[in-house]
Amino acid sequence: MLHLSRRAVCLAAAGMALAAATPALAQFAPSRPIEIVAHGGPGSGNDLFARTLAQIMDKEKLVAQRVQVANRPGGGSTTASAYLASKTGDSHTLGVFTNIWLTDPLVQQAAQVNLYKTLTPVARMVIEPGLFVVRADAPWKTLKEFLDEAKAKPGTLKMSGGSITARENLVRQILMKQTGANWAFISFPSGSERMAALLGGHVNLMMIDPAEGIEQVRAGKLKVLAQLADSRLAAFKDIPTVKEAGYELPKIPQIRGVVAPPNMPAPALAFYGGMLDKLSKSESWRKYIADNYFENGYMSAADTAKFLQEYESDIRVQLQATGAKVVR
Repeated sequence: MLHLSRRAVCLAAAGMALAAATPALAQFAPSRPIEIVAHGGPGSGNDLFARTLAQIMDKEKLVAQRVQVANRPGGGSTTASAYLASKTGDSHTLGVFTNIWLTDPLVQQAAQVNLYKTLTPVARMVIEPGLFVVRADAPWKTLKEFLDEAKAKPGTLKMSGGSITARENLVRQILMKQTGANWAFISFPSGSERMAALLGGHVNLMMIDPAEGIEQVRAGKLKVLAQLADSRLAAFKDIPTVKEAGYELPKIPQIRGVVAPPNMPAPALAFYGGMLDKLSKSESWRKYIADNYFENGYMSAADTAKFLQEYESDIRVQLQATGAKVVR
């Protein structure tokens, strides 16, 4: 008769348990429509990103259920993140995050939801460059000319943007501290409102992602002063980067990714992680990245959580360097 050691029995039991668990992870599939929460209003970068994800999921047949975008603007990211936090354990709700999901809890006492501690990171998806743009008939030809006037006439020039904790305002604060320039920041809830304010002459400057304004540039309505990128984008090869223009900025990548509610069941998290991995390798995604001059910044759930923790520390230092009050 065959006698098994205690260790062999335990190993066999563990193997059986793993074998039983693995199919469960593979068998999960959404059973009702999936909601993707965007913190920006219609036309904002966050909204467009969420809708692009939904379209590619459908086009590439990555999910059998309908995917719908829910806009929950307000308080920067706080309304959207609080809503997502209220969906504990939900396997059919996701959110799309940007930098402000990290910065809001650092500067707002009321922002209680931490992106990587409270919620469940699923994937980082893209890294976006930025463009400083003005109206085509504006008098400034370079970023330096704008900053010189903002220094000579403090508070008279205006910039449109999203949340006061968004990347564009952090960059503004850093540039003002470095140069002594001073210009106002006017917050708008949607990308279309920010653009309308610039085109209508109500503000003087805007920082956008390339896809947000390239058609306006091509149509001769906007002029690019500088690029916030590591190197010049092919579509703007004659426009200097901010560094080439003579200004040193810390690394402030604009990131976009996907996050889930707290305690999303492991099978559901594995499903969405695998689905976004496939999405990031699809032809539709490669075209989206190329058309919008983005960098494919895909990271797995574990790598995304680690990245967010490290990036939060960097942002805290940058905020403190500008004199901003950090509450956490």
